[in-house]
Amino acid sequence: MPEETTAIDYVMEAASGPHFSGLRLEGLLSSPPSSTSSPSAAASATSSFSATLPDSAAKQPFVIGVSGGTASGKTTVCDMIIQQLHDHRVVLVNQDSFYRGLTAEESERVHEYNFDHPDAFDTEQLLECIGKLKSGQSVHVPIYDFKNHRRCSETFRQVNVSDVIILEGILVFHDQRVRNLMNMKIFVDTDADVRLARRIRRDTVERGRDVNSVLEQYAMFVKPAFDDFVLPSKKYADVIIPRGGDNHVAIDLIVQHIHTKLGLHDLCKIYPNVNVIQSTFQIRGMHTLIRDHEISKHDFVFYSDRLIRLVVEHGLGHLPFTEKQVVTPTGSLYTGVDFCKKLCGVSIVRSGESMENALRACCKGIKIGKILIHRDGDNGKQLIYEKLPKDISERHVLLLDPVLATGNSAGQAIELLIQKGVPESHIIFLNLISAPEGIHCVCKRFPSLKIVTSEIDVALNEEFRVIPGMGEFGDRYFGTDD
Repeated sequence: MPEETTAIDYVMEAASGPHFSGLRLEGLLSSPPSSTSSPSAAASATSSFSATLPDSAAKQPFVIGVSGGTASGKTTVCDMIIQQLHDHRVVLVNQDSFYRGLTAEESERVHEYNFDHPDAFDTEQLLECIGKLKSGQSVHVPIYDFKNHRRCSETFRQVNVSDVIILEGILVFHDQRVRNLMNMKIFVDTDADVRLARRIRRDTVERGRDVNSVLEQYAMFVKPAFDDFVLPSKKYADVIIPRGGDNHVAIDLIVQHIHTKLGLHDLCKIYPNVNVIQSTFQIRGMHTLIRDHEISKHDFVFYSDRLIRLVVEHGLGHLPFTEKQVVTPTGSLYTGVDFCKKLCGVSIVRSGESMENALRACCKGIKIGKILIHRDGDNGKQLIYEKLPKDISERHVLLLDPVLATGNSAGQAIELLIQKGVPESHIIFLNLISAPEGIHCVCKRFPSLKIVTSEIDVALNEEFRVIPGMGEFGDRYFGTDD
């Protein structure tokens, strides 16, 4: 027993080094196959999902679109965001770089050309550029000569792979295909008179134009284009910043949000109802232990229970609450919150029963129902048994299952709860590990439900087992895996 304890302490200490969360193939490729799988099976599983996941699946860049009227302060806002994201790789891509070069005939009548119309931009090349950056490829961005109104044929700007891509321009929200590439859309809203004054200064100093031509172009093209194309796209913005770069509070809040998103798994960006508890060295160490096929049953149960308790506590934090005031022993008034009273748990038999003790430890006297679903291959669609509280439709439900694999069994259980009258938004699905396939399956069918998990694994193999996973959780927990 002392030797075994020493080994566990060593594993916990070793797991406390630097680590990276998310989809990682290298960890799987370098780890030995478990005792339940042959080397050939492991190699087959690896190749099967390696072929379906691009190299960039581990981390996709966060794309921010910044739009607004001419000279509204878009570039200033972008610069301030970049300065505050100094610990991340950030690139700025200007829509102006994708102006179409004018023909000889158009150049002769340049004063009649509308540079503020969507057709003035090469949107197809812009889409290709952002698409490549999102997939982890470097790109060559054209350089536009505003004095000669054509692209510099021999020079370009190389943009490398980054953590954050900022796409800035007056019409970046106009095309839905471009909007669909963005994770956040910001509209910089500035007074029209201020914008005109800035444009006059910019075009005369930086672009070699005279004041009369700037005013003529503004009246003929810029203002009508703003009213017809730019202003209507304001409705697509997630955040509207009044006063542009002078609004430091708004920019600080945006940067905080970006920092939060950069720390999330890619699936959490797609599905905001997916919550992964913040990884710590302790959590990582406990995962290392319970995933080890050589760990004893006693230690597997002990560290699984610790992780389950953390997941349950995190899940309870997503329940509604009401404000409550109490008087402390010192006679002072304390303003706090009151827990949700109408609550119950539902375990998916049999692995889900392993999570019941942690739920009871957190919620005194909580009612717990059970659902048994027959798992036929990966279908998991045959309901065998259910026993639920009679008033379950009036309660918030914590659905318990330690492993979310295909999502079929979970989907059947959730469907049953909804049939019993439980609102979808009142269901919180708790599990230790989740496969991306299962998350897609559940979240697409039930977008209002919340999922709380401690880690998202890489994928499912050909046998629909989570990789790297932890094997048959129920058998290991209840000691029936011999």
